[in-house]
Amino acid sequence: MKALLDACVLYPTVLREILTGVAGQGAYTPLWSPRILEEWARAVRKLGPVADVQARGEVAALRAAFPAAEVTVPDGLLRRLHLPDPDDVHVLAAAIAGGADVIVTFNATDFPRATLAEEGIARAAPDEFLTDLWRTDPGPVERAVAVVHAEAERLSGQPWPLRALLKKAGLPRLGKALSPPTAG
Repeated sequence: MKALLDACVLYPTVLREILTGVAGQGAYTPLWSPRILEEWARAVRKLGPVADVQARGEVAALRAAFPAAEVTVPDGLLRRLHLPDPDDVHVLAAAIAGGADVIVTFNATDFPRATLAEEGIARAAPDEFLTDLWRTDPGPVERAVAVVHAEAERLSGQPWPLRALLKKAGLPRLGKALSPPTAG
């Protein structure tokens, strides 16, 4: 399965690391365009010059880790597509150009399911996408989450309850699925 990752799911570090960690284990093939990566870097740039340098490094690392993920969008494709927000047409165009099965985004309003279906593409929020992957094959998702969880705890210097970390990353259903039931 090929999944186009929208800029809004690349910007939160924990979410990006889980998504790319799962992809790195072969659970799906990630796709993005140069413009999507630039949008991500621009969003981070607002945090200051150090964040901009860090974002550029992360973009370079992502490109190196997934050299086949970057999709070139033909101009003609951009001209024939329409979405509620014209600024998101490039995302749909990249998904089509890359042969994506799904666009992973938080932005449901600007990617109507009927419009995407005409192109043979689905839309999924990251929580839905990862939870579905976990239900199909739990190993890659569990391993990626474990790595990211350990790194979050290492960087913060304190324990992070897994469910809280995933909820903060916009993955509440996945957090519930992966967390042991609480007593009481």
